[in-house]
Amino acid sequence: MDKQTPGNIIPSQGNIFRDFALRSRLILRLMADGRVNFLLKLLPVGALAYLISPVDFIPAAVAPIIGTADDIAIVWMGMYLFLEMCPPNVVREHLKNLLSTVQDMGDATKTAPDENDIIDGEVTDIK
Repeated sequence: MDKQTPGNIIPSQGNIFRDFALRSRLILRLMADGRVNFLLKLLPVGALAYLISPVDFIPAAVAPIIGTADDIAIVWMGMYLFLEMCPPNVVREHLKNLLSTVQDMGDATKTAPDENDIIDGEVTDIK
């Protein structure tokens, strides 16, 4: 049996929005993967269904901050448990592909300046 190393499944990219986007893409890829158990795929679906359902453990009308926080906590827990319970080798495979895609996109935006892009000119100070 393949054991996971302790700690986060997804290494932090240093940006909460980038981390959320990476986790979301990973979950979507795992949802489409046939090697992941169908019943396990109900976890993120159930978490999202809870988010949009009118039934809440703590309604936002009673406690506005806590009512919203429990919705966020349920969605986060559903995503976390789904990633933890998926087969580790499948998660690593998809994560490796996603991270290489992100690296390729980052490298594509960093192009070296072309010698034809340099324009000669003079500067004149006007006082």
